[in-house]
This record gives sequence, structure tokens and C-alpha cells, in this order.
Amino acid sequence: MDWQALWLTLQLGCWTTLLLLLLGLPLAYWLASGQSLGRTVCGLLITTPMLLPPTVLGFYLLLALGPRSPLGQAWQWCFGSTLPFSFPGLVTALVIANLPYAVRPFTAGFARVDRQLLESAWCLGASRWRTFWRISVPLASPGIVSGLVLVFAHTVGEFGVVLMVGGNLPGVTRTLAIAIYEDVQALDYSRAWSSSLLLLTVATTALAILQWAERRMQSR
Repeated sequence: MDWQALWLTLQLGCWTTLLLLLLGLPLAYWLASGQSLGRTVCGLLITTPMLLPPTVLGFYLLLALGPRSPLGQAWQWCFGSTLPFSFPGLVTALVIANLPYAVRPFTAGFARVDRQLLESAWCLGASRWRTFWRISVPLASPGIVSGLVLVFAHTVGEFGVVLMVGGNLPGVTRTLAIAIYEDVQALDYSRAWSSSLLLLTVATTALAILQWAERRMQSR
């Protein structure tokens, strides 16, 4: 097994999951707070990465993060390096690619929170910030857990976006999925088997956690 690729994959999964937790919670809360044209359009845009083939999505992300794009130019001006074929660029691409896998379960969790509980807390003098953390987030926790598990599992197994945006640079962008592909190309099936078994274990664990979260949501 390529331990360097495994360590990089775990780092990538953790960073992507953490960033989407920070970005996805307020966005999902806003989407679940009402209905409007803006929310509908935003929801459709968030869902788009799920509908595109990974290589197509990776190609568009490569263009969006390239040195000629506004984001790529801003990054190059601040840090003196380019986003494509770098670890920060790979994290950025996977945050965008996994946005629907986080926001949609988060939104479903917040939508199940009884609005009357929030209004009662506001009437009793609780701030919106305190209500969000003390009531909304705990009650929406099964949906939040589902989203985080989906993001982590999808990130560690991603191939198309990683290959298009990050390439295959050992220690920089070479993930376990890329390493498996390289092992198969080299006819090293035993090494590919051990790496694949690890990813299968991650997927099975993620499925078990998702089923638990689903039962929790149905019981509420």
C-alpha cells in the first residue's frame, strides 16, 4: 500500500469535511429558513456538481482555478503559486465538488426543526446566534452527520476531479484512488487490492453511519 498516498488522502478528506462544515451550515440554514426565488436558484446551483461527470466537473474547476481566472490570479498574487496541481487547489476543487453532498443533508436536517421551538426561544429573549447553536444544530445533527460522512467518503474515493485538477504528483496530489489506478496499470494487483479494500471499508462504515443517522431523523 502507498502509505504516503493514504496519508494525503486522509488529510484531503479531513480538510474538505471541515471546510464544508463551516461553509455548509450557514448556507443550509438559510436555504431551510424559507422559500424564495434566490433560495431556489442557489439550491439548483449547489446541486449542479452532482449532475456533471467527474471529468467534466474537473475540467471546469481546472479552468475556474487556473492562473487566468480571478480566483487563480488572486491566489497567485497572495501566495506566489498557482492553485492547479497543488494541495490547496485540490482542497478548493473538492470543496466545490462536494458542496451538494454537504448542503443537501444539512438543509434536510434544518428543515425538520420545528419552527415553533425557534420562535419560542426568540420570545424568551434568546438571540438568533444562541438559538442556532443550542436548538437548530442539535436537532439537525442527524442530517449534519449524514452530510459530513458523505463528504468524507466521497472525497477519499474521488478520482476524476483529483486527476483533472491535481494530477498525479507523489506527496502533493497523489491520492489513494490515483495510486490504485497506477498499481493496476503496472499490473500490481496485490497492492491495488489492499488499497481498494481500505476504501471499501471506508464506504461500508459510511453506509452504516448514514443508516444510523436516517433512523435518528425518522424517529424525530
